[in-house]
Amino acid sequence: MHIPPTTAHITRRTVLASVGAALAATAWPALAQTSDKPVRIVLPISAGSGVDNIARASSVAIGKALGHPVVIENLPGAGGVTGASAVAKAAPDGFTLGMVSNNHVINPAVYKKLPYDTLSDFTPISVIGATPLVLVAAKSVPAGNVKELIALIKARPDDFNYASSGNGTIIHLAGEMFVEQAGLKVRHIPYKGTGPMVNDLLGGQVQFGVVALPAIQAHIKSGSVKAIGLCGAQRSAAAPDIPTIAEQGLPDYAVEGWFAVIGPARLPAADVQRVHEALVKAYASPEVMDAMTRQGNTIRPTSPDEAAKFFRSEAARYAALVKKANVTLD
Repeated sequence: MHIPPTTAHITRRTVLASVGAALAATAWPALAQTSDKPVRIVLPISAGSGVDNIARASSVAIGKALGHPVVIENLPGAGGVTGASAVAKAAPDGFTLGMVSNNHVINPAVYKKLPYDTLSDFTPISVIGATPLVLVAAKSVPAGNVKELIALIKARPDDFNYASSGNGTIIHLAGEMFVEQAGLKVRHIPYKGTGPMVNDLLGGQVQFGVVALPAIQAHIKSGSVKAIGLCGAQRSAAAPDIPTIAEQGLPDYAVEGWFAVIGPARLPAADVQRVHEALVKAYASPEVMDAMTRQGNTIRPTSPDEAAKFFRSEAARYAALVKKANVTLD
């Protein structure tokens, strides 16, 4: 049967349009194709930690900016290795992200073997900002500042233990830095996460330790624990009455926590851009900015390229610190 020219032209145009639409759907970011599928943000740390508080305070705004509901999933264990493994194994479609801290780049120096490569098996999206760390002591400890705590420990070294959220974590290294610079010899008690660590600080089972300010701030205000000093180079606007450790006699002491968002390796550039733009928008929203200010967090989102460079430089810096502290895990 002979097809009239006009009909043939329309048929070819229809076919070409269909092919073009299929290609466009393939190339368009997965996040843009559906609106009801949730985005999972994996936290490789326990509930109640500083990063957990940050993620939960911003998850609704991130969901609005992405156009998808956001589900926070805590997968603690092995200093963050368990949660990071879940992100590394996820499909690179934008529906699984991770919010990580310093621990992410510390682990290669701490563990003899990891089930992933920290730099090549993930897609850096943004280093969102920093959160202050604070050295705290149990309420029963008769010391209220750095000088008094150091003198007390030197006089009664067998009576003191310092806690951390896990071997090789930033919390552990921050505590180790204090012990080293103060010239102390104290037993280290590692816990499986910030929550159990804080519980034993409150109960007096351990005498002191470093904690993210958002995770301990309420207990400081209630008097359940004593704030000895902030770990950063400057005081925090969220707790201006707490002096830094540096200004109390250890001038070289300075460490802060940071938090970043990553995805699996090979995450398409379009998805990286969409997530990055959503993060910038969410953390600039008034409600999130207010929550971050109250927690004492500094928000300064980086670009994906800047995040990748930062991860490399931080990995090198912490590798030197871990070697100096002689921290190794199987």
